[in-house]
Amino acid sequence: MKYRRLGSAGMKISEISLGGWLTFGKGIEQKMTENLLAMAVDGGINFIDLADIYARGQAENSLGKILPNYKRSDLVISSKLFWPMSDNVNDRGLSRKHIFESIDSTLKRLGTDYLDIYFCHRFDPETEVEEVVRAMDDLIRQGKIIYWGTSVWDANQIDSAVKIAEKQNCYKPQVEQPRYNLLDRQIESELMPYCAGQGIGLVVWSPLAQGILTGKYNDGVPPDSRGGKESWLDAELTEENIERAKKLTTLAGNLNITPGQLALAWVLKHPEVSSAITGATTLEQLQSNLAASEVELSDETINEIEKIMENKIK
Repeated sequence: MKYRRLGSAGMKISEISLGGWLTFGKGIEQKMTENLLAMAVDGGINFIDLADIYARGQAENSLGKILPNYKRSDLVISSKLFWPMSDNVNDRGLSRKHIFESIDSTLKRLGTDYLDIYFCHRFDPETEVEEVVRAMDDLIRQGKIIYWGTSVWDANQIDSAVKIAEKQNCYKPQVEQPRYNLLDRQIESELMPYCAGQGIGLVVWSPLAQGILTGKYNDGVPPDSRGGKESWLDAELTEENIERAKKLTTLAGNLNITPGQLALAWVLKHPEVSSAITGATTLEQLQSNLAASEVELSDETINEIEKIMENKIK
């Protein structure tokens, strides 16, 4: 496993990380979560990414049951807040009230005193950015979080937080968590260069495009797969994307690697990316993802990938 700095920060995280979206506390049994975490740590992963909304707090509870088995300082643990956690009008968004109450709930579920990274899961148009910046700065000074970041914010939104933080002498956002993969490259035009210029690390989610880039849908949509169960994936399961996935699968086979490893290695080819967040429901999936850290793509292979993905950059 290789490790990269979180942007300009001194802290280093594994370039392959383990996320709990759709798995921890809901999609898999607790024993499998324990086994996955054990394999991840043994394989060099130190970054575990969660959010309070994942399985409505159960993902954090699931990890919290396992954490006593590990040395806390060996792990980089993140969580997020924004989405409604109840019907209460204030149990949502990025108000100072919700931030302060959410961090305490998250820490209690995890059974830890602090988070390494706390993300604002979306931009909140109903809360002034200065209120968010000051609240996150206070959490850092209280020792409840070490770094704070954003998730799915655009460059202008992050820049507003950076400028306010500089003006108020507050801690700036250190990391952004956007969606990024071969089928979704929108961050390349503005967000990626902006974050690179500001020393803000990128920890990207869905690097395998919800499994499309692993080739699992090349021969149709298995009824027991996520694509077969979740309608929100329909927009991406297009004939065009499947055809590209098939060509990438052939290319990967010629390199003696899996298509998923090819897709992950392509993401990690970008120095702006600090880590690719992967999910897994089986040990075999995780083992394959771990091996992607060892894959080095040649310029020739990158050119072949670009030909396959031609006209995909937006």
